[in-house]
Amino acid sequence: MIDTTTDTASPTLLTVGGGPLGEAASPDQGGVVTTFQVTATGGLTVAVPTSATLSGVTPGGTATGQLGNVAVTDERSLADASWVATASLTDNFTTPGGSPITGSAVTYTPGAAINPVNGPFTAGTAGTLTSARTAYSKTSGSGDNSVEWNPTLDVAVPASAVAGTYSGTVTHSVA
Repeated sequence: MIDTTTDTASPTLLTVGGGPLGEAASPDQGGVVTTFQVTATGGLTVAVPTSATLSGVTPGGTATGQLGNVAVTDERSLADASWVATASLTDNFTTPGGSPITGSAVTYTPGAAINPVNGPFTAGTAGTLTSARTAYSKTSGSGDNSVEWNPTLDVAVPASAVAGTYSGTVTHSVA
């Protein structure tokens, strides 16, 4: 026994009833194994703006601008919800009568995460689009997630460029 007024213990034994009270489970009772299915609400997708316009420039200058929000949405509901989004120049910048401007003259900068849900997310580093480069990634975590970013494109226009409207295609993909 413990005396709570003096905070001392004594070796007194207490007898509490003659046995357990209440009802024990009878042999005819049993548990029910219960299961349910969690279904993914969707897949892994990337959404991009349909077009973007960069600043005007003279030969030898740099055209620059933001592409608009790019968004990756992962609704696969996976235990390992990792993915990598890439950006690439799939069509060189061209204008009638001019030489193409290739990926080595095009710099892609991902920018900061916008509206991140269930990260962490990692922005890729800025660099040329000579080949596909990482725009954003998620390398750990589980469950549905999403993030947006507004990348900047800088196009170094050669001094030999002819006047005209140049167009090219920057492609984003995710896997």
